[in-house]
Amino acid sequence: MIKILIVDDEKPICDLIDLNLSSAGYHCTAVQDGLEAIDLIEKESFDLVLLDIMLPGADGYDVMEYIRPLGIPVIFITAKYEVKNRVKGLKLGADDYIVKPFDVVELVARVEAVLRRYNKTEQRLTAGDVTVDVEAHRVMKGTRQIELTNKEFGLLVLFMRNKNVALFRETLYEKVWEGEYFADSRTLDLHVQRLRKKLGWEHSLVAVYKVGYRLEISE
Repeated sequence: MIKILIVDDEKPICDLIDLNLSSAGYHCTAVQDGLEAIDLIEKESFDLVLLDIMLPGADGYDVMEYIRPLGIPVIFITAKYEVKNRVKGLKLGADDYIVKPFDVVELVARVEAVLRRYNKTEQRLTAGDVTVDVEAHRVMKGTRQIELTNKEFGLLVLFMRNKNVALFRETLYEKVWEGEYFADSRTLDLHVQRLRKKLGWEHSLVAVYKVGYRLEISE
């Protein structure tokens, strides 16, 4: 799953961006401090950073200086609308510059555009002998095509984009069914069972106690 770091000192802005990008299928982490952002980037890998300029700890330009050698795409999101600020941000290596207030639809579109530029929107996924063409909605196991329902396909894409990562039941349900998860629901388990059977993943798609499921694949 594509991981995006949101760095903005206004929590409501972080929450708004997180809500809309999560709904679009991205995994988001948000912080409100420049130094905290740098610490997090040292510990974790991110596919994109959305970066405000006016930040406590270290401002966005300082954070950008730190990020630039790492090759992580950056989009500045700031209330600083003057041309000189845009030019400075772009010269520092930012890939785009969005001025507040912004339209969330435009934000998502710009995020997608930058990720495409860096070839970070995988359309062909592989796990063992299983290959998924996301755009064509086609699943192959070796040379045999596997027919999946839309929900099974959605689960499969999530598992394959997060190989060897334990995914919470709530996350799986909310991403695929786009609704609130209820602990007594057997819907997710039944779909996972069918996915195991169709793909021969009885030993690969494992249950994680008190968490959810994990696709165990040795690459």
